[in-house]
Amino acid sequence: MDYEVIVLAAGKGKRMKAGMNKLWIPLQGKPILHHTLEVFERDDWCQRIILVHHPEEKDLISAQIHNYKTPISLISGGGERQDSVRAGLGKALLKNLILIHDGARPFVTHDKIHLLVKKAEEVGAALLATQVTDTIKSTKEKQLHTLDRSYLWAAQTPQAFHYSLIEKVHQRAVEAGFLGTDDASLAEKYGYKVAIVEGEKSNIKLTSPEDLEMAEWILNKREKMGRSNI
Repeated sequence: MDYEVIVLAAGKGKRMKAGMNKLWIPLQGKPILHHTLEVFERDDWCQRIILVHHPEEKDLISAQIHNYKTPISLISGGGERQDSVRAGLGKALLKNLILIHDGARPFVTHDKIHLLVKKAEEVGAALLATQVTDTIKSTKEKQLHTLDRSYLWAAQTPQAFHYSLIEKVHQRAVEAGFLGTDDASLAEKYGYKVAIVEGEKSNIKLTSPEDLEMAEWILNKREKMGRSNI
């Protein structure tokens, strides 16, 4: 099943405190962004990568992607994540099935991507997520409440959609001035079913300096097991 993927790489990553776009931080001698791109580069189902970058980094990125065999389209990101996704949608060519993925999640596997793609093809929208195992508290209205974790899932990316569905809900969100926390939240708001495909704990988003230590551990573990980052 063929798909296109939007990889979001336009964020500042302030929580990483690196003084630079966190996606250029090296892991085992290679920037985080390249680890992420190589997941899709090595997947035969991926027909095109739409890389949404920071406007000031176009030349830097252009100089580093010429060796990829999978076509990569570049587009400048917007002020909000949602704006960046919408910009990426405008670059899609197949306009069939499209994945949206955080550039700072370099450890998603082909097995999970393929399960996600199959489910989105069937349902129209799907996301990777892991079931919450911690006890979660809410402080709504200044009163502490314990939430039922059997109903709680931690959303990941990629998230996958029929192109017509995700394009439609993004347009409706623009018209309504609605800003969602992820793309699945837009589909939910406008009444579309979003299926969950159980993800893996290792599909972490690299946000803080502590996450880099975990990332090195994951890479070392996969190396010892004879697995690549897919």
